[in-house]
Amino acid sequence: MNSILGFIVDVLSQPAILVALIALIGLIVQKKSAADITSGTIKTILGFLVLSAGADVVTGSLEPFGKMFQEAFGVQGVVPNNEAIISIALKEYGTTAALIMMFGMLVNILIARFTNLKYIFLTGHHTFYMAAFLAILLTVGHITGVSTVIMGSIILGLIMAVLPALGQSTMKKITGSDQVAIGHFGTVSYWAAGEIGKLFSGKSKSTEDIKFPKGLSFLRESTISISLTMIVLYIIAALFAGPDFVHTKLSDGTNFIVFSVIQGVTFAAGVFIILTGVRLILAEIVPAFKGISEKLVPHTKPALDCPIVFPYAQNAVLIGFFVSFVTGVIGMLLMFMLGGVVILPGVVPHFFLGATAGVFGNARGGIKGAIAGSALNGILITFLPLLFLPFMGDLGAASTTFSDTDFLAVGIIVGYITKFLGIAGVIALVIIIGALGILLQRKANQKVSEK
Repeated sequence: MNSILGFIVDVLSQPAILVALIALIGLIVQKKSAADITSGTIKTILGFLVLSAGADVVTGSLEPFGKMFQEAFGVQGVVPNNEAIISIALKEYGTTAALIMMFGMLVNILIARFTNLKYIFLTGHHTFYMAAFLAILLTVGHITGVSTVIMGSIILGLIMAVLPALGQSTMKKITGSDQVAIGHFGTVSYWAAGEIGKLFSGKSKSTEDIKFPKGLSFLRESTISISLTMIVLYIIAALFAGPDFVHTKLSDGTNFIVFSVIQGVTFAAGVFIILTGVRLILAEIVPAFKGISEKLVPHTKPALDCPIVFPYAQNAVLIGFFVSFVTGVIGMLLMFMLGGVVILPGVVPHFFLGATAGVFGNARGGIKGAIAGSALNGILITFLPLLFLPFMGDLGAASTTFSDTDFLAVGIIVGYITKFLGIAGVIALVIIIGALGILLQRKANQKVSEK
C-alpha cells in the first residue's frame, strides 16, 4: 500500500508528469493523431522541464547572494523557505500529507465539475507542500487521525479552486484572455497587488512602456537589463560581505568581481530559460486542456505556476523582485531594532512572489502599481511569518518556515480557529470558504456578461 501510495504521490507531485498526463488525455479526447499526441505530450514535459531548469538556475544563482547578504548584516534568524521546512516536516507527516494531496486533488476536480469554480490546480509540487502544511497545522491543532485527512483534503481542494478565482480578473488583464489561471500559493499577494494597483489606474504608464534614451536602448532587452541590475546587486553584496568571505567561502578563489558578474548573468540566463519553458507549456497545454474541459469537466481552466505570467511584463518582473526584496530588508532591520524573532529576507520567495506581484500590480496600475504591489508583497512575506510561527508546534523552533502568503494566511486563520473552536470551527470555515468562492466567481461571471 505504501509503495503504491508513494508512486501516486511521485507522479502527482511532479508538475512535468502531471501536466503531461493532462495534455495526453486532452489530445486523446480530441481524437488527435498518434503523431500529434506524442508530440504534444513530449513538448509539454519538455516545457515544464525547461521551466524547472530555469527555476533551478535562478535559485542556484541566488544562494550565494543570500549568504553574502547574511554575512554582510551579521544577522541570524528565521529564513522562510518552503522546501527547507517541508524536508523537515515529511519525516513525521509524510503519509498524512500524501493522503491529503491525493484526496484534495479529487475534491478540486469535483468542485470544478459541479460548481462555477472552474479551475484545476496543476502546480503539483505546491499542492504537495500545501498538503504537508495542512497535515502539520491540523495535527498541531489537535485534529488527528482520519479527521486530519478528511478536513485537510476538503480544505486543500477548496483553496485550489477558490484562490485561482481570486486572481482571475487580473489574470485576464495580464494575458488578454480567460484561458489560463494562476496556480501558485502566493495568490493573496498577487490579488492584493492587483487591488492596490487599481489605486494608480490611468495614472502611470506600463512598465513595458519605459522609454530608454537612445544610448541606453540596449536596456530594452530584458535579459541585458536583468543581467546588469543583478551584477550591480552582487557586487554591492560582495563588498559589504567582504572580498575575503567571497573568495574563501563562495567562489573557490575566483575574484569577487568576476564571481559577481558570472552570478548576475547566470541569474538572467535562468529567467530567460523560464520564459522559454512558459512559451512551450502554453502552446501545448491550453488547447489540450480545452479538449478535456469540453468532454469531461466543462469550461474548466488550468491553474499554472507563477512564472506563467513573466513573459507578459518582463520589466515588471525585475522591478517586482527588487522592490519586494528591499522592502524585506527594511522589515528585517526594523525587527532587529525592536528585538525578538528576526525574519531574514528569503531571496527566492522575494523573487518569485515579488516578480509576480509586480506583474499583477502593473496590469492594474502601471509602474506605480508594480512598485506598490511588490512592496506590499514584501511586507506580507516579512511580517506574516511572525504571526504564523506559534502554530508550527515543535517545527516553530526550526530556523526556517513557510515563505508564501497563502500558506501564511491559511495557517494563521486555521491556526486560530483550531485553537479556539476545534473541528467545529474548521467545518464552519470550510463552508464559508466554499460559499465565498462561489459568490466570487458568480460576481466575476456577471461582470463578463454585462460587458
